[in-house]
Amino acid sequence: MTLPFSRQLQGATQQLLRRFRISENTFLIGLAVIIGVLGGLGNYLFRQAIELVHWLVVEQSLHLFEISLDEWSWQRLWVMFLPALGGLLVIPLWVYFGKDLKGGFSGFLFKVNLRGAKLPFRPLFTRGLGAAITLGTGGSAGQEGPIAVIGGTIGSQFGQLFKMSGDRLKVLVACGAAAGVAATFNAPIAGVFFATEIVLLSSFELASFTSIVIASGMATVVSRALLGDISELVAPPYFMNSFWELLLYLLLGGIIGCLAAGFIDLHFRIKDRIDAIRLPKLAKPVLGGLCVGIIGIALPQVFGNGYEFMNSVLFGKESWQILALLVLAKMIATSITLGSGLPGGLFAPCLFLGAVAGGAFGHLAELVFPAASLSAGAYALVGMGAFLAAATHSPMTAIFLLFEITDSYEVIVPIMLTCVIGTSIARHLKQDSLETVELTRAGIDLEAGKERNIMKALLVGEVMETEVETVPENMTLRSFAEFIQQTHHTNFPLVNSAGELTGIISVQDFMGVVFEEDLMDLVVIKELATTEVITAHAQEDLDTAMRKIGYRNIEQLPVVDRETHRQLLGIISRRDMVSAYNRALMSKTLGDVDV
Repeated sequence: MTLPFSRQLQGATQQLLRRFRISENTFLIGLAVIIGVLGGLGNYLFRQAIELVHWLVVEQSLHLFEISLDEWSWQRLWVMFLPALGGLLVIPLWVYFGKDLKGGFSGFLFKVNLRGAKLPFRPLFTRGLGAAITLGTGGSAGQEGPIAVIGGTIGSQFGQLFKMSGDRLKVLVACGAAAGVAATFNAPIAGVFFATEIVLLSSFELASFTSIVIASGMATVVSRALLGDISELVAPPYFMNSFWELLLYLLLGGIIGCLAAGFIDLHFRIKDRIDAIRLPKLAKPVLGGLCVGIIGIALPQVFGNGYEFMNSVLFGKESWQILALLVLAKMIATSITLGSGLPGGLFAPCLFLGAVAGGAFGHLAELVFPAASLSAGAYALVGMGAFLAAATHSPMTAIFLLFEITDSYEVIVPIMLTCVIGTSIARHLKQDSLETVELTRAGIDLEAGKERNIMKALLVGEVMETEVETVPENMTLRSFAEFIQQTHHTNFPLVNSAGELTGIISVQDFMGVVFEEDLMDLVVIKELATTEVITAHAQEDLDTAMRKIGYRNIEQLPVVDRETHRQLLGIISRRDMVSAYNRALMSKTLGDVDV
């Protein structure tokens, strides 16, 4: 029987490694070079797809209807239909490849960190095409999330081809994600920190870090060869006139932190409202695109990823009134775009919001301190990085992205202070970042690891024993002594005449008085029992229940109803929880194995 191609390739690779004495780390670095090159090419093709869609839909429509976005005219009303047309074009993708479009970047993080990093091949094209349509027709979203997924998928496919272990596979996915972001911004260091801080949750080793650096560097080389040594964002030289300006940057950090937390809250409120609308699911992208188009009639700056307008803001060319208005408008437009089912990312909208918020702050500071020679563009630049850091909880990525965009060491101190303060305030107001809210709602904590997430996925009600051996609270010690001789249990819930839980007693509690013959018929067991009982609810997860058991070092928890906390529903033991965990772990392990 002929072996599959992947098995033949794996065998040939192992023979080659043994023959030339190539270590696994060296082989991983070689793969990182290939993934970096392909990631750079993927970024180029993705950007070309966005430009092609934009030319076909937007530019041709503007030419056909003689519409100018720079001047007001009644023909400009037609622009409301451009994002809606994008919603129409995405419908076939939802019909035939709906599974590929679900999950977004949070789903990508879940698969990488908790599902063995095995990413299917087809979404590389379907999700990429969907995002290109969204951005090309004016949907308010970003391209960095999709390109990171595209690069990560390339890395995963190579890892699966060579049957890499789970940890090595995660590294290759991170290599691809770093390559995509590095190529987008012409910023290899930012790509590295994006992969390690966001994709790998800051858990990496030196060997993996080396591979990620190489992949990021190679993608940047490819991008510069194809597109030139330019970035999506171009900033003027940064300068700070006085150290007293740091006080203004501290204030900006506080404002950005509050705005980022507000955006996280608003984004998912709008998404929930759209989900609750009783309309066919396939109609929602069209409706969402139409709503974004209506906003774009007055404020066309919200269309697309907004890089061109951001560059204008960085040079201080816009008024503070327009910038302040765009903060709210961009938040709403982005939330409607992604909430309605149009594919895209959140990275660019965060940069846009930070730029306009920082730019508005800078212009107001210029009015308040006219003699200080302040630069509104400088505050827009720092605000851009601070908002990204606060909304995604990734300050290092934002700091190095701005450092590479400006090529100025002078920006480091302001951006560090602003990012740290903004991130701290955003974390205080909103524990989750933009990318982890949906996972937390599903009971998934990426930082907890696979083990705790398995425990979080299991409910007490699914594991507990419903046939519970209880004893009446007024049972005498003599009766209890006779009772325990007929059972193998060591802990017993006490109930009153109404069947309500009133305490718990163990054989150990009873042993202290078992030889006091005079007390055997006089004392009831409730006097020896623990009346302040730690209980669980059927709807709680096993992680919570196990923490309760570990806190008091007990073996069992009575399970009671949520309303009265007295009605006994069952009992759950440490052994029950461990057995349930082992069964679930085995099931997930077998589910991740390719048959």
